[in-house]
Amino acid sequence: MALARNHMSRSLLTVEPGLGLKAVAERMVDKDVGAVLVIENGRLVGILTERDILRAVAGGISDDTLVSDWMTRDPETMDPDETTQTAAVLMIHGGFRHMPIVDGDEVVGMLSIRDLMRIVLEDAAPRGA
Repeated sequence: MALARNHMSRSLLTVEPGLGLKAVAERMVDKDVGAVLVIENGRLVGILTERDILRAVAGGISDDTLVSDWMTRDPETMDPDETTQTAAVLMIHGGFRHMPIVDGDEVVGMLSIRDLMRIVLEDAAPRGA
């Protein structure tokens, strides 16, 4: 069974909850990521995803809108030695697409639904290839 540690992204974009939402959205676009981890005093306190930003835009944001206004607080996490199957079950049943991976109190990676699909499809090729 595949372990989270072998498939998680280790290149993480982290932000503080007091940063402006627009600036963080620009960082996400620059880094081509769908979620950022929100860290305060060295501790994971939330996650901000593309969906959160869409909700914020739909609700009407201003220049002083903060990450903390729209982030998901205390997100579900898992250990790096748990299986990718566990991650898939948690994501599907929880209705989210990004799973922070923590070792104790330290964030060590992130699994996305895209990472999980790569595992499922690693031996497949697109039509015509």
